[in-house]
Amino acid sequence: MEDYIVRATAAGGQIRAFAATTRGVVETARAAHNTSPVATAALGRLLTAGAMMGVMMKGDKDLLTLQIKSGGPIDGITVTADSKGRVKGYVGNPGVMLPANSKGKLDVAGAVGPGFLNVIMDLGLKEPYSGQTMLQTSEIAEDLTYYFATSQQVPSSVGLGVLMAPDNTVKQAGGFIVQLMPFAKEETIARLEENLKGITSVTTLLNEGYTPEKLLERLLEGLNLEINDRVPAEFWCNCSKDRVAKALISVGKKDLQEMIDEAKEVELNCHFCNTNYTFSVAELKELLRLAR
Repeated sequence: MEDYIVRATAAGGQIRAFAATTRGVVETARAAHNTSPVATAALGRLLTAGAMMGVMMKGDKDLLTLQIKSGGPIDGITVTADSKGRVKGYVGNPGVMLPANSKGKLDVAGAVGPGFLNVIMDLGLKEPYSGQTMLQTSEIAEDLTYYFATSQQVPSSVGLGVLMAPDNTVKQAGGFIVQLMPFAKEETIARLEENLKGITSVTTLLNEGYTPEKLLERLLEGLNLEINDRVPAEFWCNCSKDRVAKALISVGKKDLQEMIDEAKEVELNCHFCNTNYTFSVAELKELLRLAR
């Protein structure tokens, strides 16, 4: 499998960890949305995080939504993921262009700007769980670290990275989430903190050939890493012409009749995968017949 997520524990269950390689996921998103390099990096980081956070959920129908609502020129990012490693997403302004930041890197923070991170988990309960935190750096990884600490009270370290090739395709993408359980011992915490100091760039390690397993071995060295399982990751959208048709039916007879009266075909677009669906006047008439 090209893209996948590794689930692991360490230190006898005192730590749980996830690592992913997501180059294919992010490249599929880039190609679908024709994103600029900085938009690809921002979206790719959140897609990678979403894929890992999705597999934290247990139920087959559980859904995770990550929303960044911010004032930067990227005009926000939305990602949804399920518990099977399937993820999709989009940015408000896919063509955003910015000069490199002071480190010569893609200026994700500048593109995102100040704002909020919303995390919504639909776990099949009466109401979805929802948490909101203010963006701390707008680099996304640090913002998620802050979210876990404040909204879920789980001390965590999140690393995310997207490396672009000279032709603006995605060369590397991936990341990790390492979390301490409430019963973690001081010596475990100290060793983990020491290990984390040695990780400066996720994309550098991926470019050196690190797999998710090798990434976790580096992060959790000396902490008795146990790989639990591997989950394939993919950019996957569940839209279809049938689903869009049902949405059209739901607008009601009056609006459908107005579309028919214009005597033009109607084209609708899926935000998540940028697929267009076209309905002829004859198809609209059939939907009108089915509408209440």
